[in-house]
Amino acid sequence: MEYTAITLDIANDVATLTLNRPKLKNALNGQMRAEIVHAVLVAERDARVLVMGGAGDAFCSGQDLGDTGNVTNLDMERTLRDEYVPMLKAIFDCKIPTISAVHGAAAGAGANLALAADVVIAAEEAYFVQAFTRIGLIPDAGGTYFLPRQMGSAKALGAALFGDKITGRQAADWGMVYEAVPLANFDRHVAKRALHLAQGPTAAYARVKEAMKGSFEHTLDEQLATEARLQGECGKTRDFQEGVMAFLEKRPAKYEGR
Repeated sequence: MEYTAITLDIANDVATLTLNRPKLKNALNGQMRAEIVHAVLVAERDARVLVMGGAGDAFCSGQDLGDTGNVTNLDMERTLRDEYVPMLKAIFDCKIPTISAVHGAAAGAGANLALAADVVIAAEEAYFVQAFTRIGLIPDAGGTYFLPRQMGSAKALGAALFGDKITGRQAADWGMVYEAVPLANFDRHVAKRALHLAQGPTAAYARVKEAMKGSFEHTLDEQLATEARLQGECGKTRDFQEGVMAFLEKRPAKYEGR
């Protein structure tokens, strides 16, 4: 696929997906959603970590309300079902670690797109806003799933009802994102985090994701059984053997991702 709404670069096992409609604050249209799905699958195949960010001064301003030419022509149920769901599932189910790098505004569906990643790193100066009720809508693009799980029901309901801006620092303090760092150090910090994952035990990371994401639906006994199964699989990998040898030899491990 030839990308026109995003860019995808892969180097040193790091895939960098950039939302690339800066004049529109990287608003999501149908073309961008399709390109994101394709790029995530390429990254999953060809890289060991995926970083998703935005061009210009915003991460993503949400749905492009001018995408259909007339907002009254937007079939929201169809758009969510046929375009947003595949995009969000591709990110959420991706076998390699995913990072959302939010350096600026993440609004509406753009905020929830960011939250679909495994790890969200925000600039302290960035902000998230569930802007939906401002135009008579409910949070979508996974917002009603991600927000209560990551920041608790009280904060999630307040964010959805009031539509207040939540700074990167607040988001980190509330558990909505993994960490917030000063904008001046943002790109360097994200690159360091991505490289750490790209050089790590990729097969183990995939099983970490499977175990964590499935735990909400499991009893303790079911989760303990899942851990035993996945740990057994990890124990058969070359990366486990390398990790043990590196520990015994007191040297850094050189993981191959298998």
